[in-house]
Amino acid sequence: MEHIQSALQSWLKNNEDFQTSFNEMRKKILSSDRIKAFLKEHPELTEKQIDSQLMKLYEYDSQSVKCEKCASLDSCINVMKGYVPEARVQNGRVKLIYHECQRKERELQLQKQRSFVQSLHMPREIHDATFSQIKLEANGREEALQKVRQFYEDSGETPPKKGVYLHGSFGVGKTYLLAALANELAKKQIDTLLIYMPEFVREMKASITDSTINQKIDQFKRASVLIFDDIGAEFLSPWFRDEVLGAILQFRMMERLPVFFTSNYDLSELESMLSKAGRGDVEELKAARVMERIRQVSEPVEVTGQNHRDQ
Repeated sequence: MEHIQSALQSWLKNNEDFQTSFNEMRKKILSSDRIKAFLKEHPELTEKQIDSQLMKLYEYDSQSVKCEKCASLDSCINVMKGYVPEARVQNGRVKLIYHECQRKERELQLQKQRSFVQSLHMPREIHDATFSQIKLEANGREEALQKVRQFYEDSGETPPKKGVYLHGSFGVGKTYLLAALANELAKKQIDTLLIYMPEFVREMKASITDSTINQKIDQFKRASVLIFDDIGAEFLSPWFRDEVLGAILQFRMMERLPVFFTSNYDLSELESMLSKAGRGDVEELKAARVMERIRQVSEPVEVTGQNHRDQ
C-alpha cells in the first residue's frame, strides 16, 4: 500500500498539468472571504492539513449558508436540499455538519402545525385560512369572528368547553372562519378535526362493513376541538343521528370538549330535520336530545353577508 501511495504522490508531483490546476484551485478556494474567515478562526491548521482538505473547504464555500444563493427551498443548490453546512475543526480535520436552513425550518414548522389539523373530506384550501384574510361587513361576520377569536384567545393548554354553531346562507364564510381557527390553534399545538358532514355520513355507513366504525367514532369523540362542517346538508338516518352523532356529542358534552358547527339551518330548523325518521315518522324526543347536546357544546351565532362564492 505504501508503495502505491508513494508512486501516486510522485506522479502527482511530476504531472505538471495537474499541479497547475491544483495550484489554481487552491488559490481560488483560499481567496474566498468565507474560507479566509474560517481559517482565521482556526490558526492551528497547518498548510499541509489545509492542502489535504481543500475539497472539504470547497464544499463549504460553494454551499448557500444563509440562503443567499437560493431563490427558494425548491431551488436550493446545496448538496442536501434545505440543509446548510457548519464548518468545525476536530483533531486537525475539517468537519462539515449540516442542519436546516431558515426556509427548511419554516417548512418543518408549518408541517408540524398542519399535523395538528386533521380533516375528513375537506378542501386543501383550509390549510391556508387565516384570521387576517377574513373580510368584515356590517351586520355580517363581526359577532362570529369575535366569538371564534375569543375562543382562540381563551385556549391555553386546553381549549374552552364550548364551541360555536355558525348558521347562515351559502358562501358567507362560515367554513373558512373555522378553518382559520383550526390553523391558529395548531400554532398552540391544539389538535382539531374538521369533518365535512355529508361525506362523513357516507363514510360511517361504509365503515359498518369493515369493522372500523367504532375506531373512527372514538377518534371524533376525543379530538381536542371538533368541527362539523355543513350539518343538515345530508339526510341523517335515525341510526346515524342516535348511534353516531348522538354518541359523539354525548361523550364530548360529558367530557366538556368543544364542538363547532357550520350549517345553512338555524337550531330550530335543524331540530325539525333531525326529527324526521326514514319512514316518515317523527321522532321529536330523540331529535330534542341531540339538539340539547348541540346546545351544551356550542353557542349559536348567525353569519350573514354577501355570497363570496359568486365572486
